[in-house]
Amino acid sequence: MKKVIDKVLEKYPAKAFKNRKEHIVVKTGENEKPIIQANVRTIPGIITNRGCCYAGCKGVVMGPIKDMLHIVHGPIGCAYYAWGTRRNKAKLEEGGQNFIEYCFSTDMQESDIVFGGVNKLKQAIKEAVEIFHPKAIGIYATCPVGLIGDDINAVAQEARKEYGIDVLAFSCEGYKGVSQSAGHHIANNIILENVIGKGTKEHKKYSIGILGEYNIGGDAWEIERVLNKIGYNVVATLSGDATYESIENAHSADINLVQCHRSINYIAEMIETKYGTPWIKANFIGVTGMVETLRNLAKCFDDPYLYEKTEEVIKEELDEIQGEIDYYKEKLKGKTACLFVGGSRAHHYQILLKDLGVKSILAGYEFGHRDDYEGREVIPTIKKDADSKNIPEITVTMDKDKYRIIIPEDKYEILKQQVPLGDYTGMIKDMEEGSIVVDDLNHHETEMFIKLLNPDMFFSGIKDKYVVQKMGVLSKQLHSYDYTGPYAGFRGALVFAREVAAGVYTPAWRYVTPPWKKEPMLEGTLVGGDK
Repeated sequence: MKKVIDKVLEKYPAKAFKNRKEHIVVKTGENEKPIIQANVRTIPGIITNRGCCYAGCKGVVMGPIKDMLHIVHGPIGCAYYAWGTRRNKAKLEEGGQNFIEYCFSTDMQESDIVFGGVNKLKQAIKEAVEIFHPKAIGIYATCPVGLIGDDINAVAQEARKEYGIDVLAFSCEGYKGVSQSAGHHIANNIILENVIGKGTKEHKKYSIGILGEYNIGGDAWEIERVLNKIGYNVVATLSGDATYESIENAHSADINLVQCHRSINYIAEMIETKYGTPWIKANFIGVTGMVETLRNLAKCFDDPYLYEKTEEVIKEELDEIQGEIDYYKEKLKGKTACLFVGGSRAHHYQILLKDLGVKSILAGYEFGHRDDYEGREVIPTIKKDADSKNIPEITVTMDKDKYRIIIPEDKYEILKQQVPLGDYTGMIKDMEEGSIVVDDLNHHETEMFIKLLNPDMFFSGIKDKYVVQKMGVLSKQLHSYDYTGPYAGFRGALVFAREVAAGVYTPAWRYVTPPWKKEPMLEGTLVGGDK
């Protein structure tokens, strides 16, 4: 595999070669912990597949909150970019509101860039309140806003007083930070400071929160179906199909389940510090991941009823899907896969693929940090990157009125030996020996790895999906599921298996010869063969 990496990088100039070599490692042994460079800016000139800070803030974390009206202060292209592209689903609740299908923008023009867009933003908020009467409004700054200096925080403060609702300002200009993970951090900070903890709903038994789950293709609904079947009360999901009120009450959960570590680990830690709610790393993707998470959750409550009910539900769910899963496993056994996805998906989907007999030979993150790859134990050794100054840091202290000791300290330490309590061991630990780990994979490397590794399938995002597909390799994007889903939970695993098998055995793009592979046309020959 190291020869493969050298072949991929051989045409890079010396500086680029040295940089990219630090971002690509091979897992060579079970006990080895390779160090990978991550969370640094992409080299200028290299075609990266990353998103921006604004995409992480508005597009990932805040956008799925269904009864909050999200106004993008910037050009219309920015608003369109983060609208509907992840297929976050949301149901209208009785007496509630759902703006998930709307795209709100101030549509800044050249004149607004020259003379400022504050007045236009104020007018947009006024119209939003008068027409839609939302429970809360979010204002999201894009690149031009930061460059010209529009004070969205002052506008938000003024609007709060005038209209009597929460108006939150997110200074998430696209150029801030290294990638979209900076936007996650900005969103989470503001949510914790201004929303979580304001709710007054009464605490219920077996209450849990799901963090880093965005209901893509209906994932959260499938996860909640199983959890409710066992007897858990899902207080809040951040932020798939979420209401503003549910997030206000997120502090009342007895334990938080962190699905996407990169987008939400900050808020899990801050909630624990402020309200005492412990968290565990969860994985609802794949049968193995789902079963392990349900059993870990039962251990956290240590209740005989939950132990028994958990095993009962696991058996029922497996009995429902096992026959078909075995059929697709037989079809897919021995196939190989590459994954390059954001959040924790490049890790989680390897577990699901392994359930189906598929070997993952390459995996990486668009915007991972070293702890996403190597585990949280390396956090003390990570140097702060040069862009961290662009992301405001907040200090969280214990809320004396709302803090609860949910798991006593002595029991906490014992439990920590059994479940991933406040911990994440990273992606590399679960990868097979000889597999390749790549951070911030780019266009050139994608093509080269496909040519050299010849995978049967490649899972990625929208920016690189079609490049892969046109190379004759099955390509599914795991940021929006290509108009299908859910993929989470037991039933979701079956949906995923069915679609992957169908794709592998219907290689439509392999039947097409692209223009660049055809014989070059003779000089003076027109399309159609006429002289």
